[in-house]
Amino acid sequence: MATLKEIAAEASVSLATVSRVLNDDPSLSVKEETKRRIFEIAEKLEYKSSHVRKASQKQKLHFMAIYNYRQDTEVNDPYYLSIRHGIETQCERLGIQLTNSYEGKVSNKVKQVDGVLLVGGMADEQIETVKPVSSNIVYVDYTDYNRSFDCVDIDLTKISKEVINFFTEQGVDRIGFIGGQDDINKPDIREQAFYEYGMLKGVVNNKDIYRGDFTSSSGYKLATEMLKGDYPSALFIASDSIAIGVLRAIHEKGLSIPDDIALISVNDIPTAKFTFPSLSTFRIHSELMGSQGVNLLQERSRDGRTIPIRVYVPSKLKLRDTTK
Repeated sequence: MATLKEIAAEASVSLATVSRVLNDDPSLSVKEETKRRIFEIAEKLEYKSSHVRKASQKQKLHFMAIYNYRQDTEVNDPYYLSIRHGIETQCERLGIQLTNSYEGKVSNKVKQVDGVLLVGGMADEQIETVKPVSSNIVYVDYTDYNRSFDCVDIDLTKISKEVINFFTEQGVDRIGFIGGQDDINKPDIREQAFYEYGMLKGVVNNKDIYRGDFTSSSGYKLATEMLKGDYPSALFIASDSIAIGVLRAIHEKGLSIPDDIALISVNDIPTAKFTFPSLSTFRIHSELMGSQGVNLLQERSRDGRTIPIRVYVPSKLKLRDTTK
């Protein structure tokens, strides 16, 4: 690599002049032709300033993404796969090394990283295992109101209210809910908001709320149980994956959708438009959630910011054939 002395010799100027030109000294008075010649020689000799050398020598960031579910969950629900794809794509774009870990556990491959992405809510004891790995933590697909962590999430409360408003505007006076629960100690936000707002509207009661997990088989089982008795004329379903199982149960019962029972779900996975009938569902930009989580973590790691930021990715209801 070239030195300032070599550039000065070839340009026939002093060492001080070369240094001041390459460091863009505003007080330097020198002909533009001389400046141009110094820059051309520096480029030819592949000279790198101390600023450039320090930047190139700076260690690449290393993040860990901890997913609070089993890896095979991504097979059953593309929503989670999309979040991971957003995280991996953005890390690759920004030149950030990434280590993935599942089931809410810290990977034993590394002892310390520059930041951690927590995908999904985690219990206090899980958080304690993360802190020794990095103090820079960002939640994705979860909002934390008690800690000073950044969060990238969707406004599930708003979605739940939109569903109830949509059906009540159509004259529906009884709406049911079929959902799942990640944390046995906490109700799903969709369910909680649906119940509270639905009770205020007078269209929801306890007997029409069914809870299992976020799989199609769970949706099928819960809907089959629901259809054995008196059932509501409209359903809010927590995810498209659950809704696929619900659709099968309704078909087996011989009911017409949406005439006998209408439904709206959440996520707008790729198969939602190809179910029979096609699902009315809220489109969630889950890949964007992953990439924005990486952006927040990079900025937090770089700037040392301590004030938490919450980002809500917008959603949009896509009306199809499961609603009138």
